[in-house]
Amino acid sequence: MSQWDSTARLSYWAFHADRRPAYMRFAYLQLGSDAAAEEAVDAAFDSIMGEWLRMLHMDRLDAYAWTVLKQRLIDRQFSRSPWPEPMDTSAFEAALKEAHAEADQYEVLTDTIRFYSAVSRLAERQRDAVLLRYGLQCTPGEAAAIMGVDEATVRSQLGQAQRRLARLLDTSAES
Repeated sequence: MSQWDSTARLSYWAFHADRRPAYMRFAYLQLGSDAAAEEAVDAAFDSIMGEWLRMLHMDRLDAYAWTVLKQRLIDRQFSRSPWPEPMDTSAFEAALKEAHAEADQYEVLTDTIRFYSAVSRLAERQRDAVLLRYGLQCTPGEAAAIMGVDEATVRSQLGQAQRRLARLLDTSAES
């Protein structure tokens, strides 16, 4: 980085400052701990820094950076355990936060687990769009900027995800 001109350095740090908060929140949703999220995001930005001068010439710099982040999340998940966890506890945590005192907590918990299970069966881009839009409360425009795609693409992915989730949840309710 010391060899870069000031414009390249400033653009990298501006990108870092702009994207890091959203990347951290997304990584936390995927990994479930601050330490794991920070490790994955730091690794992503290290990779991005190594490619920054080349990335400045890309049409979709944001999309490439999103791909780098996603790969670091996969790397981090695999390094923690090469085998999937028997149950993702984020579903339990979210359900308990949403449960009201008078609501049936067991019903809220089972509904949340069914929903998380259905979301996990979406295509990757649909899942990303759903997590950014509803998990992190991003607008479609914000989600599009983070993913490095057009807002229309995010809206399309969300529409497809909603239709798929309706089918998946309808099917699982019957069984």
